[in-house]
Amino acid sequence: MRARGIRLGLIYAALSAWGLFALFPLYWTVIASFKEPLAVSQGATFLPWVDFQPTLSAWRAILFGIEKETVGRPLANSVIIGLGSTLLVVIVGAMAAYGLTRFQVRAGPLGNQDVLFWIVSQRMMPPIVTGLALFLMLRVVGLTDTRAGMVLVYTAFNLPLAVWLMHNFFKQIPPSLEEAALTDGASRAQILWRIVLPVSTPGLVATFLFCLVFAWNEFLLALILTFSEARTMPILIASQHTQRAIEWWSLSAMSLITILPVVLITIGLQRYLVTNVLGGFGR
Repeated sequence: MRARGIRLGLIYAALSAWGLFALFPLYWTVIASFKEPLAVSQGATFLPWVDFQPTLSAWRAILFGIEKETVGRPLANSVIIGLGSTLLVVIVGAMAAYGLTRFQVRAGPLGNQDVLFWIVSQRMMPPIVTGLALFLMLRVVGLTDTRAGMVLVYTAFNLPLAVWLMHNFFKQIPPSLEEAALTDGASRAQILWRIVLPVSTPGLVATFLFCLVFAWNEFLLALILTFSEARTMPILIASQHTQRAIEWWSLSAMSLITILPVVLITIGLQRYLVTNVLGGFGR
């Protein structure tokens, strides 16, 4: 009994230490956003009202002051490009995954699993490999440095991940559900819309969040394909280092503003994320 208590104590101590290590960068970012420039330059301080006096000057400058125009457009670009590409990926990916799950596809000697592997293999390619080709393609069609161009690029890059995730979720749905609906006269489109997608809500939500995080945080392609009009928050934050000396208080506030929308969306959709895709349905 005593040995078990010691073992549990060591486990909790290790988990607590790891939790502190993982959360400290976020804590440092939060407190740095409430510091005056002088408090940052005087060395490391960690406790508000003890080591330094917190202030809202960095937040006021970004939300209502001289930084408002600087942050406003990149933030709007991140929201429009991230949500637009993610919704498109989920819709197209769900339809493709459903087709590969329920219908036999023949492409010469290739079957469903071969086609699925080919789709997923496109995500194994490093994005930098296609950077120059994408830049030339978007320039030809006039979509360089545009939101529409970035939506198309992120849709193409995240589609293999969406197809793979949704294919695994659709495989867990008993075919008998759809066979019963077919017997009652429902079409395939009605079955997908009224039966398969509602049952697959946890899978759709998980796929949506994965693709949103990839699109929201993506940096390399945005650096190559955008200049000013369609640049996103990661590009704006990176540019703060080159445009002027690092203003950690402003940079921290921008970083928190970048993180906040994804965190709020994740919290809002959390109740749909359950481990059992059918939630007991079909057991």
